[in-house]
Amino acid sequence: MKPRCGYESVTNKKSIRIIAELEELKRRVSAPPAQLAVQLRQLSRRKFPEAEALIHFHEALLFFRAYPHSASVLKQVEDILKTFDRRVSQFRDAHADLSPFDDPEVSGIAGTSVTSNFSYAIVRWLVKKYPTQISIDWGWLEDDERFGTTMPRFLPLLEEDAMVEAHVPYRDWLRAAKGRANELVWLIARFESLQISDKAKTELYDSLKLHMRWEFKFHASRTGMRLPVRKIFFHQTRLIQRRDISLAAELVSPPIPWKRLSRAAGERILDMARETSAVRYRELHGFTYGDSRRMLKADLGLGIKVFVMGVPPEHRLPLRAYHAALIFKNGIPVAYFEGLSLFERMESGFNLYYTFREGETAWLFARILRLMRQLLGVTVISIDPYQIGHHNEEGIESGAFWFYRKFGFRPVRPELMKLALTEEEKIAANPAYRTPSRTLKKLAVGHLLFEMPRGKLRQEVSEWDRFEVRNVGLAVQRRMARDFDGDAHKLRAHSANFVEGVLGRKGEQRNTAELHVLESFAPVLAMIPEIARWKPGDKQLAARILQAKANRDEALYLKLMQQHEPLRAAVIQLGSSIGYIGATSNARLKSR
Repeated sequence: MKPRCGYESVTNKKSIRIIAELEELKRRVSAPPAQLAVQLRQLSRRKFPEAEALIHFHEALLFFRAYPHSASVLKQVEDILKTFDRRVSQFRDAHADLSPFDDPEVSGIAGTSVTSNFSYAIVRWLVKKYPTQISIDWGWLEDDERFGTTMPRFLPLLEEDAMVEAHVPYRDWLRAAKGRANELVWLIARFESLQISDKAKTELYDSLKLHMRWEFKFHASRTGMRLPVRKIFFHQTRLIQRRDISLAAELVSPPIPWKRLSRAAGERILDMARETSAVRYRELHGFTYGDSRRMLKADLGLGIKVFVMGVPPEHRLPLRAYHAALIFKNGIPVAYFEGLSLFERMESGFNLYYTFREGETAWLFARILRLMRQLLGVTVISIDPYQIGHHNEEGIESGAFWFYRKFGFRPVRPELMKLALTEEEKIAANPAYRTPSRTLKKLAVGHLLFEMPRGKLRQEVSEWDRFEVRNVGLAVQRRMARDFDGDAHKLRAHSANFVEGVLGRKGEQRNTAELHVLESFAPVLAMIPEIARWKPGDKQLAARILQAKANRDEALYLKLMQQHEPLRAAVIQLGSSIGYIGATSNARLKSR
């Protein structure tokens, strides 16, 4: 993606020359260290006339911090990065336009801040970790009425104003109530005191749509964030290119070494994951709710360390197993990964931060998938249309479709496969040909799939081609409307009772997590016509799967699912069909 702080937004000719030098510098990652050192020293002495040029300098420095030539270059880059707080302050003192620093692709530079309506979970974490750096940005208050409805819980007599007056000075009320406390810290403490569930607190707080401002310090900024590493990997040759990588070969390469972390070490990584996301105006489910007790660290080589985490039972998805990963290169966060898995199929989301997209992207992606196969047993990788450009202009501009296609991914829809083959013929006939954006948008409307070859040949058609987990959910909704008058409670209760009976598990004691899994999964199991005729071993395995979903990490859950062929076949059919008729519709009618 071309950020808004690129050439097109720069007007000063000197800035344009500086940016051109920086881009050339990044392309010459294998240039002699002495030559790079001279260029960096010259650039460090320059006064940057516009914020865009300073941002480009910052991003080039971060790139060379992650991909350093030598120890001397590494030190030089670190020393320059430490000056950015002062450099940004100089722009602010000169009343220069600071809006380019707010671009999500480059936000998080030392000396700046971020303002966003973060979720309750992230605000609560920020309040606990950085109470003196956060505040409410009242200029973004969108819904006065909602504020007036919620806050009487904490502000006695506020109704006297809020119920009858317009333009209520809510901040005056809050300022009077909080005393000397930070108003956001005070507010979160009030929410935490409510005798309601975390889910209810989240819904109540998020309904306020409050924007908060975080004035982070150097170590939490992108400029200064570092994971301590024992050994730096120095790049003295060209970086690995896409043409150097075979995904099929990588997936069967030797196992990647990994180890589990202590809970304390896991908490430190989660803090960094939340920081690196928040300064980019982002949140990721696995970072917000990550389970520090079940985190592992893997060494992919070339200075890459990956931290893989799941989420505790109360934050898991009903069907798919959830895993996230934060990826460091020489101690710098460079990317994150999200995997949603069902049986052997994983929906993959890989995001390399803008600054590092000229690095070894293809190699890193392939290594991450190798790790996921090793840990979770997945062999089918699905790419969501958004990742390749559906309602995502960045994906179109970057040609994301061809990134995956060259790896061996294929469109699952026949008409899109035909279009892709036509485009490949054009490219073969004319190497200078580039697929038009309108064609890339057509190619991006369907999923891409990569399936590990079975034997020497790769399948051109897969059982998973038409599968979408959303179809499973929609089928459950249709059954609920048809057989339970749209009542979710009745659907869950009846399905749980039916499944417990079929699996021979009635009367068993279950903890809260196990009950939640049963209520979530049972409506799907209850729609499998053959479930009552499963062999005893298959019923026992299904019970173990439900238990594994509620316990520890979800790797065991996935591996057990991969052993249950009748369940796999039924779920694939359910997720690939429209108007699926469930197993208990007649039973439901008889039970009335």
